[in-house]
Amino acid sequence: MSDRIANAQLKGKIMSAEEAAQFVNDGDKVGISGFTGAGYPKALPKAIAERAKEEHAKGNSYMIDLFTGASTADDCDGILAEADAIRFRTPYQSDPTLRNKINDGTTFYADYHLSESGMYVEQGFFGQMNVAIVEATRITDEGHIVPSSSVGNNVEYLDAAEKIIIEVNSWQSVELEGMADIWRMPSLPNRVPIPLTEAGQRIGKTYIDIDPNKVVAVVETDAPDRNAPFKPADEISQKIAGNFLDFLEGEVRAGRLTYDGYVMQSGVGNVPNAVMAGLLDSKFENIKAYTEVIQDGMVDLIDAGKMTVASATSFSLSPEYAEKMNEDAKRYRNTIILRPQSVSNHPEVVRRLGLICTNGLVEADIYGNVNSTNVTGSRMMNGVGGSADFTRNGYISSFITPSEAKGGDISAIVPFASHIDHTEQDVKVIITEYGYADLRGLAPRQRVDKMIALAHPDYRPLLQEYYDKALHLAKEKKMMHTPHVLSEALSFHQRFLETGSMKKTSKK
Repeated sequence: MSDRIANAQLKGKIMSAEEAAQFVNDGDKVGISGFTGAGYPKALPKAIAERAKEEHAKGNSYMIDLFTGASTADDCDGILAEADAIRFRTPYQSDPTLRNKINDGTTFYADYHLSESGMYVEQGFFGQMNVAIVEATRITDEGHIVPSSSVGNNVEYLDAAEKIIIEVNSWQSVELEGMADIWRMPSLPNRVPIPLTEAGQRIGKTYIDIDPNKVVAVVETDAPDRNAPFKPADEISQKIAGNFLDFLEGEVRAGRLTYDGYVMQSGVGNVPNAVMAGLLDSKFENIKAYTEVIQDGMVDLIDAGKMTVASATSFSLSPEYAEKMNEDAKRYRNTIILRPQSVSNHPEVVRRLGLICTNGLVEADIYGNVNSTNVTGSRMMNGVGGSADFTRNGYISSFITPSEAKGGDISAIVPFASHIDHTEQDVKVIITEYGYADLRGLAPRQRVDKMIALAHPDYRPLLQEYYDKALHLAKEKKMMHTPHVLSEALSFHQRFLETGSMKKTSKK
């Protein structure tokens, strides 16, 4: 497969992953490619994990600080975490083994906005980046890297690192070349506006130019991305999708949206994918996406002629759709653009393009604050990802969620969010299977009835009981703007920790 490595200088640096791992030392800051299970290095993580195990067996310290675009996979984050090889991790993760290491205190985790994470590295906030490990679909004659199925923070890591290791993966289609649009933001104090006024514009190069003298190793691989299948849309997901479409129809009736003017952002997961499936049979045409990831539902919209352009930084496809993308990348690159996440998630561009943004949540409170990250305020799930980039800057920021979780023991609507990632000022619409709450133009107390109506019927009386008590106390103390009973504001969470359920009827 060395024909994918066209540069003679870099072809001379081909070696095994085990040999390349010797360039990664204890305490190194390592930036890798990868975003939502796509485009991450496949061989080096295992080799680094094995080296960590060997060093630990000798009684030596061996841990790295790991920087990515977003989540990777079990054969990257997972095996490194299992080997206790990660001291510090940022900016987003979703691996269960790594999550456990974060929550048991083994690994430090910093949850940053994705649009800012590359800039932090570029500006040296973390110190010197020692190694960049980036997957490519090929290396050009000039030594440029053609990104594979994600771009993420690759540019910032390659520019900042002292040493570069390139994995050239023959599983990735060579026809991906031409899909990437690499635009570098000039460093401070020379910032300029990103010249994007349409989701489908191309403003950069199809490759990442690097300093070839920094490359210490090139490793050849042939391994698929982590492509998890999406679950078939269940009744609840279909109801949520229907309620979202009802909201969009209401925007059309109000004159704030047209059937051919919908520019969308969508978070990752089964429910957002179900929403996109619902758009197939809708009246909306000429849909455009300016988002983080390309999911199965977007590919279906493209194939149906409903979506004319999809701009993102990565794929997040099922195995079936990943195979379809590999087989037909040449056609899809006419519609799909992969950008650095510093561009795909940039607040200025998000605000300019007028996006209708849709993301998931852990919980929302009766006043519209949203928690996307921490269960019961302390246990990290995945991270805020890029949801805040889009929520704060989107034209309409919506959140979609089932009304309950854990078989009904957790309510997605609570009196007071145990952790807040998105404040009431940024959250415009919340949607469950019971309808949607349009919070725009409403004061906090005007939102409460709408929010309680979104909750599962089992929890509505408990939420109303809390609010009535808060309102009574607030009138006495003249604290009516956002009434709370601070001693009971987290009572739902306390009951869950004590009994295993947020309901008053204990399981014990």
